[in-house]
Amino acid sequence: MNAPTLADLERMARQAGRILSENYEKGTQITYKGVIDLVTEVDHASEAFLLGELKRLFPSHDILAEESGLTSNGGAEHLWLIDPLDGTVNYAHGIPIFSVSVAYAYRGQVVLAAIYDPMRDELFTAERGRGAYLNGVRRLQVSSQAELAKSLLVTGFPYDAWNSERDNFDNFVRLSKRTQGVRRLGSAAIDLCYVAAGRFDGFWEIALKPWDVAAGGLIAEEAGALVTNLRGGGDYLNPPQSVVTANPLLHPQLLAALQEN
Repeated sequence: MNAPTLADLERMARQAGRILSENYEKGTQITYKGVIDLVTEVDHASEAFLLGELKRLFPSHDILAEESGLTSNGGAEHLWLIDPLDGTVNYAHGIPIFSVSVAYAYRGQVVLAAIYDPMRDELFTAERGRGAYLNGVRRLQVSSQAELAKSLLVTGFPYDAWNSERDNFDNFVRLSKRTQGVRRLGSAAIDLCYVAAGRFDGFWEIALKPWDVAAGGLIAEEAGALVTNLRGGGDYLNPPQSVVTANPLLHPQLLAALQEN
């Protein structure tokens, strides 16, 4: 069985991203999985391409994808986690902040990752133990900001925020008053990449899915970030899912602030 390479992920992410950019602002059919949880026909087209490539190249590997769920091919040691369009709400409203996220895990550990932002032609990649890069050239490094009060953070909100007590709004208000600000971009994959690139100092979110953070988590880790769940544990891919990401100096301060309530 051929093992995937980072080049495989880079190619697939770029080609799926081309599907997104070619159909951007052309008008797309939207269906709703929830009040604020929608899916477009472009989500399905991007995922169909990725699934097709994975089944062609790695037919015995398992795949966990946002729209089609788990496809088990008896290759439990090999798992792909893909989000064909992270930032669907942005995409549907013509806001150019979205991405394709592709991760490969071997024996339960993500070892390869690629996230592509087609609107900026930014490809963020990582291979475990070999660092993280932007467009294969610039090595990514998290910020060195050590003070929460001087940090710029980013977060997101769950799709059931309308009727859930765990809506993240209390954290947003509290940390907005203790930092330089808290942004909300609408793509967890891009949020994690921006922490890796030092554009944001930290990121947290309290309700996610594995495909949201599998690739971005590795990219952030390889750029020097600590990536944990809200309990401080290293498993941020299994339920109950949450993620807290920042450099090693800032992470404990961010985690402590989030654990106050």
